[in-house]
Amino acid sequence: MQEYYASCHTNGSLTLLFLPISRHSQNILHSNHHAASLSVSSALPAARSPRVSLIGNVTVYTNTTVVPNRNAIQSCYLARHPDARWWLPDDDDAAHIAYWARLDPESVYFVGGFGDKHFIGYIPLEIYQGAPASAEVSLQGSLVEQY
Repeated sequence: MQEYYASCHTNGSLTLLFLPISRHSQNILHSNHHAASLSVSSALPAARSPRVSLIGNVTVYTNTTVVPNRNAIQSCYLARHPDARWWLPDDDDAAHIAYWARLDPESVYFVGGFGDKHFIGYIPLEIYQGAPASAEVSLQGSLVEQY
């Protein structure tokens, strides 16, 4: 899916601004397990750049009063995506209904670039979850070195 995300959790889960009007949100809602995958890549050309696919489940907080750490999540998300302020949950002036959601990865597949020069394969979930926050900026850094 093409989606804004923010790393607002210490375990590698991602925060999403979930808009039920979008096709990918509808697909997640109609999935029995709310399954989703999200690919994170760097600048083009993608074939030589590191990228990672996170496969897991999405928890959608349709009741916005029970979002864990809601204020911190919103601050974190807006720090990454200031333009999202127009679509926040519980905003009566927003263009669409929105909810906070969390993508919890269950598997992580990393492509470091071309196969003969870079690592390609699954990263153990505990290594992904334990990687320092700086690994988000440099996909080829801590995640691969620890593996």
